Amino acid sequence: MVDTSDPRGVLFPERLPSFRRHPAPAELDGLVRWFWIPRWNLAPGQVSRQRLLPFPASNLVVESAGVTLAGPTTRASHRDLRGTGWAVGALLRPAGIAALCPDPARLRDAEAEFDAPELARTVAAAMGDADADDRAVVEVFVRWAAERLAPAGEAGLLANAMEDLIAGDRTITQVEDVARGLGVSVRGVQRIARRFVGLPPLAIIRRYRLQEAAQRLREDPSVSIAAVAADLGYADHAHLTSDFRRVLGFTPSSYRDGVARAE
Repeated sequence: MVDTSDPRGVLFPERLPSFRRHPAPAELDGLVRWFWIPRWNLAPGQVSRQRLLPFPASNLVVESAGVTLAGPTTRASHRDLRGTGWAVGALLRPAGIAALCPDPARLRDAEAEFDAPELARTVAAAMGDADADDRAVVEVFVRWAAERLAPAGEAGLLANAMEDLIAGDRTITQVEDVARGLGVSVRGVQRIARRFVGLPPLAIIRRYRLQEAAQRLREDPSVSIAAVAADLGYADHAHLTSDFRRVLGFTPSSYRDGVARAE
């Protein structure tokens, strides 16, 4: 069962505009993790910067300007919100991105226009309907996806199992751990990650562990950085700090200070 309240990924939750996640229905369970819908209405001149440490996955996103396919990232990102707007996105499972893009690695740290005019039109119409709630909007997206995305095959389901294993078990810190859990070779894990995610498997592991580190530091002011590093398999405090600085651009202590100031 997918937990749509999963707090990982958003670095400063208190800065979010209206933001809701909705689980994918059974027919898309192997292709979409969840749908997400932010809305914002800011005063003239106001800017709301949303800082993210995205899941190691791709998203299909509909906005008023059209549809984009956003690939997996190797670093933190941000988006500056202005005026009034909305977006409707689907966080894709490994089998889901494979149904839309044969080589997700080419979308690494990038977004590409996606040719889906009917999806753009129907989602925009639903978002513009004052009587339509989030459920109606998601149903429009679901109908489009169910008609156009091939069901997850055996290889896609194995890739999904890899994602579930890494995301759900914080003791996994090495590719060898994944190989043992899936009953395949290390080379097999590498092939699955490249074909169905577009990132090396170790990068996927490190992203989940770094997300969890940020969550711990954000939610528990009493926990030490050294304890977080040890719990998540980092060699020591210095390695976690190095990972933070490389991916997020700041240290764990400065992140924790920034969260405290934002509250």
